Amino acid sequence: MPIELKNICKAYNEKTVLDSFSCRFEDSAVSCIMAPSGHGKTTLLRIIAGLEQSDSGEVTGVAGKRLSFVFQEDRLCENLSAASNIRLVCPKSVKTSDIIEAMDTLGLAPDKAKQTVRSMSGGERRRVVILRALMADYDILLMDEPFKELDTETKERVMLYVKEKSKGKTVLLITHDKAECELMNSPVIELT
Repeated sequence: MPIELKNICKAYNEKTVLDSFSCRFEDSAVSCIMAPSGHGKTTLLRIIAGLEQSDSGEVTGVAGKRLSFVFQEDRLCENLSAASNIRLVCPKSVKTSDIIEAMDTLGLAPDKAKQTVRSMSGGERRRVVILRALMADYDILLMDEPFKELDTETKERVMLYVKEKSKGKTVLLITHDKAECELMNSPVIELT
């Protein structure tokens, strides 16, 4: 079942960020959302996730589905290791060796699994955040500028991994980079 937004309105004090926005996000597909800063992209994802209420309008196609979210901020447990942060959301069937293998695939050496995330670089932390979202049990993956802080080579590696691991899932990806949409083979939804 696709996610449908009908006439979504949202304002903060006097500033309207979404004005009668309607859109349909196809099931089991990647959709990229683009707009200049301050035009409601993050607010839109938060409304879809139920973290915020719209002032009016309706969202359908989300009820009963499991969500995973990559926020703009890392939102990691600073005193836990990288592997422990990922483990927090994993099904019990996921082994520590699975987590270490996934980290290695994204260029995080096996010794990084035991390192506390507070001592990691921004790009390393970002990969932990993305892996945590991907290794959760989800139907819908919401990603708010997930690839920031990644160098060009790492970004491409991570994006290809996300594309592979999210096959058959609904992915909503906020980005400012059209090249990311092209690599994900995604239509672009522009908020104006």
